[in-house]
Amino acid sequence: MKILVCISRTPDTTAKVSFIDQNQKFNPDGVQWIINPYDEWYALVRAIELKEKDPSTIIHLINIGNNENEAIIRKALALGGDEAIRIESNTDDPFFIAQQIASVAKDGYDLVLTGKETIDHNGSAIGGMIAELLDFNYISLATKLDIENGSAVVGREADGGEEKIIAPFPLVISCQKGMAEARIPNMRGIMAARTKPLKVMDAVQSESFTSINGFDLPPAKAGVKLIPADTPELLVKLLREEAKAI
Repeated sequence: MKILVCISRTPDTTAKVSFIDQNQKFNPDGVQWIINPYDEWYALVRAIELKEKDPSTIIHLINIGNNENEAIIRKALALGGDEAIRIESNTDDPFFIAQQIASVAKDGYDLVLTGKETIDHNGSAIGGMIAELLDFNYISLATKLDIENGSAVVGREADGGEEKIIAPFPLVISCQKGMAEARIPNMRGIMAARTKPLKVMDAVQSESFTSINGFDLPPAKAGVKLIPADTPELLVKLLREEAKAI
């Protein structure tokens, strides 16, 4: 089994968000960068668990970005990736990114794993695009993944229960909460990651179909009003006249 895990770099969830260049670019100053949690906690860790069951499994990582991404790539290698590929590009266009991943995934991979989305753009588009470009089967929003009798057995949430899907390889799966539990790299993994292969490749020629016109921060929240417990009539008045909630 040869698995390709897609990892992306995103701002930490505690980062203070601001924009520059007339609100057209994210301001990276002072931002702590992390592996996108859906890629790390669910896609990558589940791939590692599959390798623990079958040591012949090979896990390759792929990232689209510049050399500033290498810290998060090394962390992913420390967790358990065997080697990594970084494709040199600064674009955020989903189709362009999917095209780069597909250009690598076509070379003998049985399974491509992505997170369900990135926590900065929340697009949920790339997994399906990769599958379409490669003509692979695609299952989105998976919460379970096992391999039985040469096929993938995938679970995902459905209204009132769980859906079970059996699919042949090659296959693309987007992973969400429930797929695995987060791990922390141990010292042995951190030391080994320093010498694991990290190949840098030029991007293949591809079109970009989207561009960012600008970002807007959500409006500031109004102040909180504390209402004494013995004045319910005041609460009703405020809900009716100010909050327009009743």
